[in-house]
Amino acid sequence: QVQLVESGGGLVQAGGSLRLSCAASVRIFSINVMAWYRQAPGQQRELVAVIRSGGSTSYTDSVKGRFTISGDNVANTVYLQMNSLKPEDTAVYYCKQGRTYGPDYWGQGTQVTVCS
Repeated sequence: QVQLVESGGGLVQAGGSLRLSCAASVRIFSINVMAWYRQAPGQQRELVAVIRSGGSTSYTDSVKGRFTISGDNVANTVYLQMNSLKPEDTAVYYCKQGRTYGPDYWGQGTQVTVCS
């Protein structure tokens, strides 16, 4: 059974940095998009950053210039470097790995808390 395991969350002061990691428990073939989402209490899950198999990336406006997504779709690993963190970045962060045909895979989530 495929599992995505996230790590790197925690408590940090505003202005600090964290690096989230996500790895698959077994090899997943044909992954062509990897992403990070987040969900704050009482809010809907939102897309934070995406990286595609060709290397192109996209970010939600609120994290542009502060967060960087990277990864290896063959190795099924994806990272999110988060700098200049703000209290509004506090949320549970989820990774997703997907492909054109077949199901998406989700991690269990890792808590990021930014205190002012």
